Amino acid sequence: MTSQSDTSPAPATGTVETPTSRSARPNRAANISLVILPPVILGGAIVAFWYLVSYVVLDPKRRFLLQPPHEVLKVGFLDWENFSELLLALWSSTRVAATGLGISIVLGFALATIMSQTKLAERAMFPYLVVLQAIPILAIVPLIQFWFGGGQTSRVVVCVIISIFPIIVNTLFGLQSAEQGMHDLFSLHHAGRITRLRKLMFPAASPAIFAGLRISAGLSVIGAIVGDFFFARGDKGIGQLMNRFASRLHGEQLLAAVILSSALGVGVFLAFGWIQRAAIGKWHEAADK
Repeated sequence: MTSQSDTSPAPATGTVETPTSRSARPNRAANISLVILPPVILGGAIVAFWYLVSYVVLDPKRRFLLQPPHEVLKVGFLDWENFSELLLALWSSTRVAATGLGISIVLGFALATIMSQTKLAERAMFPYLVVLQAIPILAIVPLIQFWFGGGQTSRVVVCVIISIFPIIVNTLFGLQSAEQGMHDLFSLHHAGRITRLRKLMFPAASPAIFAGLRISAGLSVIGAIVGDFFFARGDKGIGQLMNRFASRLHGEQLLAAVILSSALGVGVFLAFGWIQRAAIGKWHEAADK
């Protein structure tokens, strides 16, 4: 005789929803809300304050100093003639920034590697790198123009000068941060300098290296725009358009150029953050636990 429990229908096959999985969904939604809502709310407050300053604080005759957001959108982004000019200039500045950043990465890695191998090289070179970083770019603009002219090359040089220091400092710090016990282990196995660099020092330095790259990526964009202000030959960069818009009191195009420049800097910063997470995110987070 079969019992009632024996004749009950079998549960449907498939994923069984547990209380844990049900509670995980609200937690995930809450986490997403905590990530998205704060910047959205702050952005709305900034736009509201922008409208307040444009329509209440500024006199109508002086409204060109800060045009309202919808005018910036209409003139700077929805007018294809203006927007296409901005995109071409932004692309020119992006090429300059990418070239300068690439040169900074190669030189920065090379100098940091040399200084990590001998204290004598570090003591000899590091003070001059600090001096180069401390010199105001305005003070050496005439020299750059005298040596490299007033075109794209000078803009790249400005990018390199502005963006190379964080790469050198962070890479050198990372290369010197490997544990002494690991160095002793490599010495015990008679590992050479190249092997020690490749298998110990650079893996240990990866978090610091990517931190320097993220900083320098943003600085390279700043360097490209700053170079545009000083060197006007060659392709028009976004900085040259900013200078022109400011001189002609074109507030809408000027604000649109500023927004696009900021978007480029943020995009480059986020791109290097994504590369960092893809390259070292998992093992670095696991090592910190």
